[in-house]
Amino acid sequence: VLQSSNSLKASYEDWLLTYGLSVSPFHMRWQTALFNRQFYSWGRWKPKFLYLWFSVGMVFGIVAMFGSVILLGKTLLQTLTQMLTEAPSAHNDRMLQVVVSVLSKGLYLRAVICCAMTSTMRKLVPGVNLPVSQLTYFFSAILLSGVIHEVGHGVAAIREQVRFNGFGIFIFIVYPGAFVDLFTTHLQLISPVQQLRIFCAGVWHNFVLGVASFVVLFLLPAILFPFYYTGVGALVTEVAEDSPANGPRGLFVGDLVTNLQDCPVYNVEDWNSCLGDISEKSQVGYCVSAATLQQLSFPARVYRRLDGTVECCSNNSLTDICFSYSNKLDSHLYACLPARKVIEASKVCRTNTDCQKDFVPSFCVTPSLENQTRLIRVKHPPHIDMLYVGHPMHLQYTVSLSSFVPRQNFLSMDLPVVIETFCKYLISLSGALAVINAVPCFALDGQWILNSFLEATLSSLIVEKQNRELVGFLILLAGSALLAANVALGLWMVTAR
Repeated sequence: VLQSSNSLKASYEDWLLTYGLSVSPFHMRWQTALFNRQFYSWGRWKPKFLYLWFSVGMVFGIVAMFGSVILLGKTLLQTLTQMLTEAPSAHNDRMLQVVVSVLSKGLYLRAVICCAMTSTMRKLVPGVNLPVSQLTYFFSAILLSGVIHEVGHGVAAIREQVRFNGFGIFIFIVYPGAFVDLFTTHLQLISPVQQLRIFCAGVWHNFVLGVASFVVLFLLPAILFPFYYTGVGALVTEVAEDSPANGPRGLFVGDLVTNLQDCPVYNVEDWNSCLGDISEKSQVGYCVSAATLQQLSFPARVYRRLDGTVECCSNNSLTDICFSYSNKLDSHLYACLPARKVIEASKVCRTNTDCQKDFVPSFCVTPSLENQTRLIRVKHPPHIDMLYVGHPMHLQYTVSLSSFVPRQNFLSMDLPVVIETFCKYLISLSGALAVINAVPCFALDGQWILNSFLEATLSSLIVEKQNRELVGFLILLAGSALLAANVALGLWMVTAR
């Protein structure tokens, strides 16, 4: 039985080796020489252009190495300040994706670990606050960013006459990535400047990918103009089942939202901006004539809620809302009114002065709602206006919209959203991969960039190679500590808060 088991194990290992597969706990990879000819074709295409291309990339990589240290230092200080004050700053709404690369056989084998770094809006953290529906974008962007990164190293290496052994893809836990296998002896024989072109090519290609994604995102309306038009409203593409906008008089897929209260909506950005303004500002009122107010209102008992606001509709009606208003004699009057009749064909106001017209006595009646709750009038013609009562952010999170309206019915409403979302993920993740890999830290591209940079610049100042290596080691130690502190505090901020 033991001999049979050993034979089966040997057959299994031979099968894995034949197909370039490697399997171990938490890690699986596949390496192949199938793409070698394509890589060599790229690496020998227009040598002068590639020389210029990777020389620019070398300069960028060196600048990124120093810039990443400054960025990580600033991020660490912001995190520590936030932890000590327990008051996150309102403007600090960006986050830094941490992409940790692990050195392995050949040149690089990358494992991607993303987490938030000192931010009040922590995004792209799977299992914490990244929606399941976004996981496809997340992992696809990671894989594409990793592939482009490694293509940069591979093509640059071939350009510098370094033997290219193969290309591969791996999965570390659940994170996908890519790697290239280069002949290490050739790497050690070329000059430090040539090494820099190879080592900087990965972060350079990630930067270019991020810029290209930004350009596509910026020009998307022009690119899709023959098929979709923009600037006419926000198109509803999905309404969550538990959304307060879901219902017979709510929003439906295909509706075009044109206004939120008196705030015009021409695209998704306007939708988000209007909801933000509505959330921050006090509730608007509606002009109602004195005669109409007397006709629609009915006596009701007034009582205060726990938060101090007033309720005057005690019949639990789904159509009536308590409104507050003031006249010359009393500044605290309340009336229970049918919301739709009051709001429809009414002018938005802040004070009674806004309602004075044609000498008709009118009042500015304001919904008396709980704190943070708003009454929002959503226009989506030709349908009847939706009246929403609740927190504006609940409406924002449960309704998906697009700025692109199909010119023909057979065109997909989701295609522009897919392209737009994927570009945003590429900008974020590819940019993060470029920044973090440039950090002078053990096992990152920054380690090799730093070593080659010191060899190219300090060989005349520090003659002994051993001393140069000591300087590099101390810098790498400091960079590794800085990155580790950011990762540890970032993870703590995500999981402990």
